[in-house]
Amino acid sequence: MSEPVPSPPPLSRAQLQALGQLDACAVANAIETFQVRLRSEGFVNASVRSLIPELPPLVGYAATVRIRGSAPPAGGARFPDRSDWWDYVTALPAPRVVVVEDISEKPGLCSLVGEVHMHVLRALECVGVVTNGAVRDLPAARAAGFHYFAGNIALSHGYVHIIDFGQPAAIDGLTIASGELLHGDLHGVQSVPLAIAPQIPAVAAALAARERELIALCRSPDFTLAKLRALIARQQS
Repeated sequence: MSEPVPSPPPLSRAQLQALGQLDACAVANAIETFQVRLRSEGFVNASVRSLIPELPPLVGYAATVRIRGSAPPAGGARFPDRSDWWDYVTALPAPRVVVVEDISEKPGLCSLVGEVHMHVLRALECVGVVTNGAVRDLPAARAAGFHYFAGNIALSHGYVHIIDFGQPAAIDGLTIASGELLHGDLHGVQSVPLAIAPQIPAVAAALAARERELIALCRSPDFTLAKLRALIARQQS
């Protein structure tokens, strides 16, 4: 029986900051060069979007939670509050991204995270929320610089309650495991394989230099298709 492969250690603060300097497209381009997954995988579908797209990129480790919220409890006026999942969140490396899978019959009808819960999560060193469901109190999140990636905006918390946490969360095309490294900006959210994450900034810089060279030629008065094909051939050799 083979020994389990140990998980890569969390990134250093400098490595996380370097990833945070890159936009999501640059990160995706760099990941493609490692051929660790299909190019059509590893990111959340467009139904989940950044609601505060002017913020700099989000980088953090996933803290996964599953909720329901569109139907009232069978007995009583509300579901019991839970705070045990906060201990789970703080056990993960920081910075943290809360990933909320809404498994309600009507996902996105109501919201777990609004102004108060957003500030609780910020106190737990979380930098954003990613959910197929809803968020609310956008002005407060914008003022706090807290990322909201969501499939909907809600005005009520309805009957939202936590089902479980720490389990894989399915967020519109991407299944996210607890502790997985995430990157996101106005283009979307993607997972970043930890094994290659430290190398991504350098690879992205090299790819960006090649792109700038191509763009400069396209903007040049001396542009010809022959020169473009020759440059592409040289870059690919």
